[in-house]
Amino acid sequence: MGQTVSTSDFEYKYDDEPHATRRKEMLAKYPEIKTLFGPDPYMKYLVPLIVIFQLVTAYYVIQLPGWAIFILSWALAGTLNHNLSLAMHEICHNLAFGHSSPLMNRLIGFVANIPLCVPSSITFKKYHLDHHRYQGDNKLDVDIPTELEGYFFYNTFTKLIWVFLQPLFYSFRPLFVHPKPLENLEIANTMWTIGWNWFIYNYIGGWALVYLAGGTLLGMGLHPMAGHFISEHYTFIKGQETYSYYGPLNYLAWNVGYHNEHHDFPYVSWSRLPKVKEIAPEYYQMPSYSSWTGVIYKYITDPEIGPYSRIKRGIPATGDEKKAE
Repeated sequence: MGQTVSTSDFEYKYDDEPHATRRKEMLAKYPEIKTLFGPDPYMKYLVPLIVIFQLVTAYYVIQLPGWAIFILSWALAGTLNHNLSLAMHEICHNLAFGHSSPLMNRLIGFVANIPLCVPSSITFKKYHLDHHRYQGDNKLDVDIPTELEGYFFYNTFTKLIWVFLQPLFYSFRPLFVHPKPLENLEIANTMWTIGWNWFIYNYIGGWALVYLAGGTLLGMGLHPMAGHFISEHYTFIKGQETYSYYGPLNYLAWNVGYHNEHHDFPYVSWSRLPKVKEIAPEYYQMPSYSSWTGVIYKYITDPEIGPYSRIKRGIPATGDEKKAE
């Protein structure tokens, strides 16, 4: 079963989330960073091209034997569906069409959602912006694992299961930790996705739907791209709550690895995030990663790291409150 995780509770802080303070200080010192704000001019073209490539690939892949479909679902569909989920991350910050065109951003998010087979574009936006505003908040930051996750996934083997099931935890955790009213756009997103699933099933084939949906599950679980889920905020170094990754997978991940830069300036698009580090290098001389695969391996095997390895803000839950969770 492997070594048992030594950490039995979250690390608590009682200050404000750090990036707002950093942002104010950096803009005072380097006002030219403001020139980087705004949408990426090519994203609205790249996303539909990736979606079309996924659908065309699904048409041809289903003609292969089952073992090949499985491998390609992990290797190809998993990588590209993860890419599209990270495109939705950029889009939720209005970085496809800009803040002046919120509806166009929502619609391109619908397009990015097609190959994922699970409606998520609108719901992700609803919760992700809270993660920025209230990083580490006991209730509002649903990016943080629950007490139950820390209790059940406590050794090498169970952490391996947790990594594989990450997409399920990310999907359902918000509904239990901080449920919000259903929005009209979420209903539209759901109907849109169901409609496309019906189209894919009937006009491309059932195995095409399995290939794409499997890519979503596999690509966000035990997959190199999914290393960013862990690398971004898990406290491999005590006290440091946000980490950047400077490795080659950023080319496939809309530079989400530049995560300190992104939290410092969420309105800087993916293509300009490296320039933030170039302008203010002294603010990013902190521990970072060069391998997401290495992060996953260390998370699974290191007995000092587990679901509790996150920083929370607020009053720790009492024993009774933990049981209720």
